[in-house]
Amino acid sequence: MPQLFYQLKREIQALLASLNDRVATETGEWTVKGFIDVYRRIYPLTTDTKVLSKILELMLFPILYEFARERGFEVTLAAHQNHYPDMTLTASDQTRIALDIKTTYRINEAQVSGMTLGAFTGYFRERNSAKNITFPYETYLEHFVLGVIYSGVKQIDERRAYTLEELSAIPSVARDFEMFFEEKYRIASDRPGSGNTANIGSVTQHDLLVNGGGPFASLGKDVFDDYWMYYLTRDMARRAELPRPPYRNLGEYLLYRGLKKK
Repeated sequence: MPQLFYQLKREIQALLASLNDRVATETGEWTVKGFIDVYRRIYPLTTDTKVLSKILELMLFPILYEFARERGFEVTLAAHQNHYPDMTLTASDQTRIALDIKTTYRINEAQVSGMTLGAFTGYFRERNSAKNITFPYETYLEHFVLGVIYSGVKQIDERRAYTLEELSAIPSVARDFEMFFEEKYRIASDRPGSGNTANIGSVTQHDLLVNGGGPFASLGKDVFDDYWMYYLTRDMARRAELPRPPYRNLGEYLLYRGLKKK
């Protein structure tokens, strides 16, 4: 990884404490309590993970934007919700870096629910394409993820509205935030993410996620790219008139590529 990326990674990792202070109180509760209307009524947040994730992105964007601008990067935000990445940082020499903000909630101390790390079809395979991506994938020299882990809080009464005077009494729907910053390939798993979309999944073990210790970390970005470039789901294999996918996991891939003996 070029020196520019090492420096950026170190500096953003040093910034994480400030980012955490932005979203959490001293007791660990989320600083966001709800939505407010023009009549000063406050409606508690839903526990919907998509809503929570989007609000966290909006809270972090201003700090990351100023951080990048101060270091001479031109910052381009994704034009649409489903475009990759959330932020593009372009250096004066036109070196381009992708930065995606991803969130996940704790299942227990050792496991999280996992993140989706972008598509493994479309722009990932057609790397000169500008569809659903800010700039063609081939123009990015590195792909980073700023990850946010949190604990959800249950038993939130979404039927009630509060006044501003009751602000301190409104329960937070999330707490105990933890942030990390790693290259995408280092936290990727060898399985698709949740749902039926063609997205790369992250590892779900807490320690591997926050320390960038996924299965591709020791193999390198080239193996990660090749694995996901040619990965096929059962439906994709069927459409390609294949009896089965050529590999289903990293072990099978290494055998398939002749990188590991039986």
